[in-house]
Amino acid sequence: MKNRTKNIATSIIIIASLFIVNGCSDDYLDNTKVYAEDSESFFNSEADYYSALVAAYDPLQSTYINVLMGEIASNNTLCGGETATNVPGYQQVDDMIHSPVNSELQSLWSLMFGGVNRAAYIIEFQDKTDFIGKEIIIGEARFLRAYYNFELVKWFGAIPIKAEGRFGVGDEKTIPRSPKAEVYAFIEADLKYAVSNLSYTTPQVGRATKGSAEALLGKVYLYQDKFTEAAAVLEDVITKGPYMLETDYNKIFEAAGENGVGAVFEVQYTDVEGASFDCLQCSEGNVAVGFQGVRFTSGEHEPYTYGFSFNVPTQEMVDQFEAGDNRKEVAILDIDAFVEVRKQELLADSDPNNDDDFPRYTLGYEHTGFFNKKYIPRVRSANAAGDLNLTNPNNYRAIRFADVLLMASEANNRKSTPNDTKARLYLNRVRARAFGNTNNEITTGGTALTDAIYQERRVELVGEGHQFFDLVRTGRGTQIPGFSTNKNELFPIPIEEIQFSQGKWTQNKGYTN
Repeated sequence: MKNRTKNIATSIIIIASLFIVNGCSDDYLDNTKVYAEDSESFFNSEADYYSALVAAYDPLQSTYINVLMGEIASNNTLCGGETATNVPGYQQVDDMIHSPVNSELQSLWSLMFGGVNRAAYIIEFQDKTDFIGKEIIIGEARFLRAYYNFELVKWFGAIPIKAEGRFGVGDEKTIPRSPKAEVYAFIEADLKYAVSNLSYTTPQVGRATKGSAEALLGKVYLYQDKFTEAAAVLEDVITKGPYMLETDYNKIFEAAGENGVGAVFEVQYTDVEGASFDCLQCSEGNVAVGFQGVRFTSGEHEPYTYGFSFNVPTQEMVDQFEAGDNRKEVAILDIDAFVEVRKQELLADSDPNNDDDFPRYTLGYEHTGFFNKKYIPRVRSANAAGDLNLTNPNNYRAIRFADVLLMASEANNRKSTPNDTKARLYLNRVRARAFGNTNNEITTGGTALTDAIYQERRVELVGEGHQFFDLVRTGRGTQIPGFSTNKNELFPIPIEEIQFSQGKWTQNKGYTN
């Protein structure tokens, strides 16, 4: 492991094909049972464990659906797209009329369980062969199993878990859905192991670290209202980890900002060809980026390129930014303002009577005039591979240091013995960067401070897939249009999974099979 320095995403391209996951299947077990290597004859060397680890990282790239659909589910954006029937699964989630028959929710379930099983494959055979540094691989495998399980419990609540290793065919008929408290305890145990066995540095860009595990553990505590525990572990990330806020907020979501000083954990993407619209999850690129682009039709529109106009921010969301907040220009693309500026630039450099180069676009469904600028497709080189909408190399900033600071702020404010001084300190660090000065500090305490933290999370993390779950975990789900209390806090278990269980699993409350 010591001599491996290339990006984990590069290794994924080479190795993941050895560990086949059929993401198009309906049954999550079919996603996880097929391997090119026989389990009993594998794991005989460090190289075998490393290959399995890289394969366990690979399903992270399919979490683009979690981010895109999670944002659409919130009150930040509308689904958008081409028409009212373009990707019905997203449209239903946006309108809170989704049911157990939803192909996008089925994909999310299947792909995340595929990730669980790939990580569990390593854990199952962790004692087969010894070598120096094996505890690091096992620590990362347990981080990944926790990451995938956390995604599942966020979306679906009670889920089946299996401590000893992989799920097998037929397990869905015998293993029940474990209550959320048991799932969270399982996740906590995995993350505590990872914290104890990983360091803050890694030999390969993109791999999980001690800080990644601590930050995710802090988030898991926060989702359970374990504020004292969350404050303690997040304090370690802040005071002992190597992270800091990126000085230039404009840089964070550009290529130059990937894996920067504020990156606690990023999902790595590349622009390697290999995907198609028949198998979006086969892409090594960030598919969500192309989905969120402007429907440009002609003209010069650098630095952006065309896309499918999904996940469009609302005017209400745009209005959440205070005057002087520099994050607005980074997070939100006002397309008409952009087009006007581009026109003026072109007029200054060319024949004023020739408007052929002016950027033009068509209106998508639910057009608001705004786009998610954080994850909008950028113009790439002429020799970029494949369909440009499927091979965008934009990393997903899964856990940013600003998120850690705001989680720590909330935990300190909401724990049984609040520390509002520390809560304000961490909140105002984020605000100071946003405004470029210290003139906009929050000075309140108590519930007023809580509300300020919630608001700061919304504007800092807009477009990154967190808002729906922040609203639900804090009892504010009714702020989402169409949200039904005691139902929409969770999403339905896909109908296929209920059927496969042959009566072992019941549906989430409020949904009818």
